[in-house]
Amino acid sequence: MSTTSPYILGIWDGHDAGAAILRDGHIVAAVNEERLTRRKLDVGFPRQSVACCLDVAGVRADNIAGVALSTWDVAKTLTRIAPGLRNQYYALRRRRTPPTMFSRLKKYSKYLLTLVPGGAATRALGACLVRRDLRACGVTAPLHWIAHHEAHAATAALCSGFADATVLTLDGIGDSISGSVSVWRAPRLEHLADMRGHDSLGIFFEHVTNLMNMRELEDEGKVMALANYALPVPDAQNPMLTWFTCDELTVRCRFGPLRLHHALAQLLYQVPSEQFAFMAQRTLEVFVTQLVRNAVARTGIPAVCLAGGVASNVKVNMLVRELDCVRDLFVFPHMGDGGLAVGAALALGNRLYQCPGAALDDVFLGPDCAEETMAAALAAAHCVYERAEAPWETAADALARGETVLWFDGRMEFGPRALGHRSILTRADDPALRDRLNLQLKQRVWYQPFCPSILAVDAPRLLENYRSPNRFMTEAYRTTTEGRHALAAAISIDGTCRPQIVDERGGAYAKLLQAVRARLGVGAVLNTSMNIHGDPMVNTPAEAVDVFLRSGADLLVLGPFVVHR
Repeated sequence: MSTTSPYILGIWDGHDAGAAILRDGHIVAAVNEERLTRRKLDVGFPRQSVACCLDVAGVRADNIAGVALSTWDVAKTLTRIAPGLRNQYYALRRRRTPPTMFSRLKKYSKYLLTLVPGGAATRALGACLVRRDLRACGVTAPLHWIAHHEAHAATAALCSGFADATVLTLDGIGDSISGSVSVWRAPRLEHLADMRGHDSLGIFFEHVTNLMNMRELEDEGKVMALANYALPVPDAQNPMLTWFTCDELTVRCRFGPLRLHHALAQLLYQVPSEQFAFMAQRTLEVFVTQLVRNAVARTGIPAVCLAGGVASNVKVNMLVRELDCVRDLFVFPHMGDGGLAVGAALALGNRLYQCPGAALDDVFLGPDCAEETMAAALAAAHCVYERAEAPWETAADALARGETVLWFDGRMEFGPRALGHRSILTRADDPALRDRLNLQLKQRVWYQPFCPSILAVDAPRLLENYRSPNRFMTEAYRTTTEGRHALAAAISIDGTCRPQIVDERGGAYAKLLQAVRARLGVGAVLNTSMNIHGDPMVNTPAEAVDVFLRSGADLLVLGPFVVHR
């Protein structure tokens, strides 16, 4: 590995905008704009994220040697020219404005425009606009374009720790492409095939989500969860399976995005919503697993890496892991477009300095805060608190009593999952506590499950066919009989769960789970992100205190400080 490569700044200015800084193939800072602006899945140039990453990395703007930016298609260039269009679509997608004929036209136009690839003109115009925003941040380093799916593939390959891998990316669309297949032989990522935007499995699932009155690019997990409640539909009776074909390293769809939306709408009119969700989920499972089989057969490499928004479907990922042809699986933790800043930086580091990447140890890549800042936030809110030498013991006592605990510790997580640094916790074995938590804070739909954190030593007891830790909640697992009892509040109706496996690298959070194990016999808790429904995950101590005061939680652990209700 190069030991002299300079700092690289990666940025992404689309859906779930963010920034990242890379040094010697390692991610030293990464954050998404939503955590700083408090606008969930924020869009636009990530000014605050750039400033935050520079601060976290301890780097001046003039120390940045190169900037990596993803996506230059026509649609993205238009939103850079007219940011108002981006904000209007953001409000429409997040249901902040009522639908009108004009808004539906905007949505149709968006799907058509994203099929148009960019070229020299869009790159030149986009570069001019982005450089202007970078200069406002004090960054004047050269700008490098990274293709959308090259960035996705870089996150999966370079963070996997695999020397060789078959790499697949699948999402809605970017640079007119909906997916790609590559082969990773460190330090080289070799592109093999692309999938057209016209045939997008990601857009297919976006349409399904939207037609079920959910928010596309946000609520696809609800579709996956609802599918578990359907009376199974045999493949021979699932019309969606006839709309796609798998042709070697690509997928083909009979319809373009607009006709596909119409066909789905007609089908939804005829069947119950849960069966519609089941058919869509099954379609995704069939064609993604077939693509993986074909890709592994082509490359001969049984280690598989996945990225892109479709890889957020943990049930699909479970089926990929269970394929006979797959030996190892790595899914990048921030698999959707929110991870593109990291991917762009990784791809540029690999291109310029042959940085081979490194196994991702953790995703605690955001800001940390001093004890003085925590104490000041508590004092400002007039909280009565105490300093504990072993706050995990106090938290474990509360959890054993069936209480809800807010747990704030260390650097903020990068990505959509709380992994023990900005978490809300309760016992994993009592569905009544799950329901209480949902009513107090999370307000999820009734069929959407929570997830567990499990000590690595207990994982083989609770999870079927357990092979190796998944520390980032990127895959579903089937549970054992014991697991279905111990994790009753954190599993789906089909007996699967999306666990975070915590080992000795887990710091204070691992100590908490060990303390829970000493009291309850199993090192497992229900773990969900620390936020009020509809808000992004908290970043600062003041935000954590605000969630505590507004919620019915029983205990707040803020670093070494403990606050009782």
